[in-house]
Amino acid sequence: MLEAISDRLQKVFRTLRGEGHLTEKHLDDALVEIRRALLSADVALVVVKDFVSRVRERSLGKEVLSSLTPAQHVVKIVHEELTRLLGGEQKPLRFKGFPSPIMLVGLQGTGKTTTAAKLGLFIKSKVGKHVLLAPADTQRPAAREQLEQLGRQAGLPVLDTHAYAKPTDIARAALIEARRKGFEVVVLDTAGRLHVDEQLMTEIAEVREILNPSETLLVADAMTGQDAVRQAQAFGASLPLTGVILTKLDGDARGGAALSVVTVTGKAVRLAGIGERLEDLEAFHPDRMASRILGMGDMVTFIEKAQAAVDEKRAAELEKKLRKEGFDLDDLREQLKQMRGGGLLGQLVDLLPGARNLRNVDVDERKLVRFEAIIASMTPLERRRPDVINGSRRRRIARGAGTTVEEVNRLLRQHAEMKRMLRRFGSGADPRRVLRGMGL
Repeated sequence: MLEAISDRLQKVFRTLRGEGHLTEKHLDDALVEIRRALLSADVALVVVKDFVSRVRERSLGKEVLSSLTPAQHVVKIVHEELTRLLGGEQKPLRFKGFPSPIMLVGLQGTGKTTTAAKLGLFIKSKVGKHVLLAPADTQRPAAREQLEQLGRQAGLPVLDTHAYAKPTDIARAALIEARRKGFEVVVLDTAGRLHVDEQLMTEIAEVREILNPSETLLVADAMTGQDAVRQAQAFGASLPLTGVILTKLDGDARGGAALSVVTVTGKAVRLAGIGERLEDLEAFHPDRMASRILGMGDMVTFIEKAQAAVDEKRAAELEKKLRKEGFDLDDLREQLKQMRGGGLLGQLVDLLPGARNLRNVDVDERKLVRFEAIIASMTPLERRRPDVINGSRRRRIARGAGTTVEEVNRLLRQHAEMKRMLRRFGSGADPRRVLRGMGL
């Protein structure tokens, strides 16, 4: 996230820390580099000017310049100003009425339909409310079918709207269906256009009047930089937006939209898309994002993600199985899958302090994949009873997995050691913790 600006800011602070005594000239030189870093990240000029001015004014205080650690004071000031720039405090979603409607708006190509499914899953898993998805995009071909497919993947019900030609009729039908079946939240995906026009705004305004949504959220693509900010301005001028969802915040683009949208539009970033999976939508925390940008890491999110990766139901089933049957290779494969978690390891590394220095570090994802392939090459009997695996079986398994006999032997040794440790620690031991302790 905002990788280029993060690298440049960290370089500036390393230079400042190398100065034994911080002078006004040192500070001005640093602010010139900070200004360049922000502009190169496509942050709006008005935002950059205000940010640099505030940091300079606060950093020239006597308390900072006379401090034994002036560079640390400057970093603290920059962190606080970045947090302010990003919106200050995290603003959770609001739910009012029954059902509570949430309306998504935006241009075509910003990921609005995918975000509708992600948002529904976020509300279901994080807030614990029953969600109905309602496709109201009657303009884009197959938009409704796309949301239906995403809804099935997310395990969320999707209103069948093919009988309706107008978005206003769909909005009414969604409210009626939600009340009838007891859904607490309706997430409505509206149509977009290639640009903001009068017809689009009229249609959205009519839908909004019927829905009376608790949230009207603009979905904007963070990779489009200032285009995302201009979209927020245009929609905000015609609609009472309550916030912005930035998609593709994990992308390689400059990403200045995240740093501009609040100041320029007055609309807070409420949620951020950080990946392609339906689970990759998270609440936007300005202070945590500021910490990530400055290379301080984000340990709160790290802990939340690590805890969320633990499948409690599966853990309970596994504990029961351990008491009765022992820990076989099918169980090991399940644990390896959970540890990989669709790229979770890489996401967790990005949240650690100094994560930029860990870019080229092997986080063992490939090792876990190889071990899964080895187990997949075994027969059900071999997975259930590894003791039957002799030399010829090991050679066959290695060929099937595209690896070596030595790697197969290593996996079998790790499994035997894991079983031994689980027996020693008792049935209440967490296999994930044992895996990590063994370097997997």
